[in-house]
Amino acid sequence: MDTIENRLQTVKDRIGKAATDCGRDPHSIRLIAVSKTISAAIVQEAIQAGASTLGENYVQEARDKISILRDCEVSWHFIGHLQSNKAKYAVKLFDLIHSVDSVKLARELNKQALKSGKVQQILIQVNISQESTKSGITVDETSDLILEISQYENLRIKGLMTMPPFFNQPERVRPFFAALRDLRDQISAKDIPGVCLDELSMGMTGDFEVAIAEGATMVRVGTAIFGERI
Repeated sequence: MDTIENRLQTVKDRIGKAATDCGRDPHSIRLIAVSKTISAAIVQEAIQAGASTLGENYVQEARDKISILRDCEVSWHFIGHLQSNKAKYAVKLFDLIHSVDSVKLARELNKQALKSGKVQQILIQVNISQESTKSGITVDETSDLILEISQYENLRIKGLMTMPPFFNQPERVRPFFAALRDLRDQISAKDIPGVCLDELSMGMTGDFEVAIAEGATMVRVGTAIFGERI
């Protein structure tokens, strides 16, 4: 039967195979079930089926959903474009914010995290493909941004995130995933105090196996779990 439970298990099996095929431990890859536009009732079904981390793109939608599902023991990640004026809500709602791409946003997140008595974990979003339609900092500016943010006491940079161009052929995306991994390695070699770039958030429904082969530690999968969005 085509149920959320079955689809979720299929994705987990694919992750496991992709990891094994490239000599990695499947447990080193975290599945982010992307639940944007999906009702709280359906998300709860996914949680009951074993989804442990949910990814949301819109603060208001997430706030309502998280309130309804507040008794569920899951981790909530913000994976969409975040405006500075929503930072105070994001800090209260999310364990990890994947999409920090400016000093302005980081400064506001740090301010709000301080108010909340929280150290907010973040990823730096890199526009690895240099597409004008995508958010993210440029490759050349990434190191300087990380150096600046590393001074903020209430933020902890955990890694990098990217959204490559969309191709129907996953292999065409591979160079972008490899480029993010190489950028991570270059910045890690600088040993910036307080910065640990362990996480690479990359790969979605159509290409996450290739992302895993290139070092992804988090894959953001929505359609393969919840179906096409209406």
